[in-house]
Amino acid sequence: MNMTATKLSIKNEAFLINGTLTYADIPSVPAQHHGLLMNARFIQGIFDDAAEPQRFARFGHDVWDPEAQTDRLIATLPDWYEYGLRAFTTGFQGGGPCFTTDNNSIDNNPFGAEGLSLDPAYAARMDRLIRAADAQGMVVIVSFFYCAQVRHLKDGAAIRNAVKTASHFLRDGGYTNVIIEVANEMDVGPFKDHPLIFYPEGMASLIDLAREESGGLPVGCSGTGGYLSHEVAEASDLILVHGNGLTRQQYYNMIQTVRSWNLNRPIVCNEDSQAIGNMQVSIELGVSWGYYNDLTKQEPPTNWTITRGEDQFFAQRMAEGLGIEVPPIPPEEQFYLQGLEPHRSVDGKRWIRVASLYPEKINRVDFFRDGHLYYQSYDEPFTVHFKCNWLQDSVEDRGSWTASVHLCDGQTIELE
Repeated sequence: MNMTATKLSIKNEAFLINGTLTYADIPSVPAQHHGLLMNARFIQGIFDDAAEPQRFARFGHDVWDPEAQTDRLIATLPDWYEYGLRAFTTGFQGGGPCFTTDNNSIDNNPFGAEGLSLDPAYAARMDRLIRAADAQGMVVIVSFFYCAQVRHLKDGAAIRNAVKTASHFLRDGGYTNVIIEVANEMDVGPFKDHPLIFYPEGMASLIDLAREESGGLPVGCSGTGGYLSHEVAEASDLILVHGNGLTRQQYYNMIQTVRSWNLNRPIVCNEDSQAIGNMQVSIELGVSWGYYNDLTKQEPPTNWTITRGEDQFFAQRMAEGLGIEVPPIPPEEQFYLQGLEPHRSVDGKRWIRVASLYPEKINRVDFFRDGHLYYQSYDEPFTVHFKCNWLQDSVEDRGSWTASVHLCDGQTIELE
């Protein structure tokens, strides 16, 4: 059955839905933002684990239910749409979880060892999710391969078979609101076992294969934060980049490098971090940006709602950056000590951070446990045991936490 509610097309560097530049239908959005595709990494939209599924009966859930996981995401799409989200990435092989579980212990591969089949339950969930997005006016960036799951695929022939299998599913579904991401971060170490994915020459051939076998859907492939390949970009219909680990200046420099290639196609960051200062740079550069938050949006079972703190501030800043009119967040609610919510402790560990609507205004954050200075954070997103903008180490789940937020204007905000 062909769908007609949301038909994506690309013209030069811009995206159109049903022939109209994205966001052009919202009077308050200025013309320089028309054609963007603001997105989020909802990679676990159809996730399951054949190895040990009930380990994901957590975060207040008594059982692991992959069907409910997909349905909960579908239920939140209207809320995200209201704030300007027009696309999200979800994957046949998922992604992560990076904080709480050994990825190599998960079996989330619907293609089989030979890549010749697609698990019917996965197919049904993906179909349900794409059709719900279509009805909402949203695009799904469908990712085929994840580094921790390609070990389940036998060899290069299996990789090519899986590309064909997934592409035929998308072709036969008649979807018009889909972008293909052949692999998530093709340059990470585990992909070395599959040279077709890991090396640009091989990836370019897989991009061509996916485009042909899907009936002409737009195709691209991402690399790690800051990774660029001219060969992959030339083969792609859109240039997928990641901002993970990059400062605002480094993110700016990466976009300028891609622009210098003069390929005249959209640049889409479909994974960065919860560092929403990077999003502001992206919007000002006329580049679509992708919010990625492992702790709120990649650890199954996922709470897909716009949760308090980081999710809420991302949604608000996305709307503000685009010019979409949404209710303001009062000043007293623009800072949040995150990670202490009920049911968010795993194996006696928590991940503490300070979320802010305007992190650019923060000079540093002092974290206190039981009244004693524990850690100081100087870089967005202001996490305890900061490693990079998307990754932090845990703390033991004990004690009472407070934070002093020192603003650049000399003010201090106390959070409990």
